[in-house]
Amino acid sequence: MIIDLAEIESTPRPFDFGIPAADIDLEDVDLRLTGDVRVDGEIVKRAAQIDLKGTVTTSAEVDCTRCLEPVAQELNFEFAASFVAPEHFALDKEREVAAEDLDLDVLESDRIDLREIAREQILLNLPGQIFCKADCKGLCQKCGANRNLIDCKCDLNEIDPRWAALKNLK
Repeated sequence: MIIDLAEIESTPRPFDFGIPAADIDLEDVDLRLTGDVRVDGEIVKRAAQIDLKGTVTTSAEVDCTRCLEPVAQELNFEFAASFVAPEHFALDKEREVAAEDLDLDVLESDRIDLREIAREQILLNLPGQIFCKADCKGLCQKCGANRNLIDCKCDLNEIDPRWAALKNLK
């Protein structure tokens, strides 16, 4: 959904739309959207900036951080973003970045693509680590087997070469 900023007045304008999962390219092999993305919220035009507030809801499949098995996730989070025209953005190289500046972006045109905002917010709000279960054993470093499914015994059969000489002392 593309919003033309020339049509926005100072009163908040609500939006509510869905995006098919195939239309969002996440460029991440560890994350796959399994359901349509629902985005709702409002856009407000102020004197020098445009403010967006809303909620993104979707379902996804993410690979477990330890064993790489797919894990179903329901993503539901709020977001806020602000945009300013290039002439209102400080270009000082010596300017200190404040916390509120982290959600501020420069407008490149007089339109905002909410589909791109939704894509960006999904990637930003994805947890850093996702586990299939709390006690996931992960993959074996030697043979690559999923230790949740089989007990490969690789660690029992191999001796650290630094300690191999001590084996002959008996």
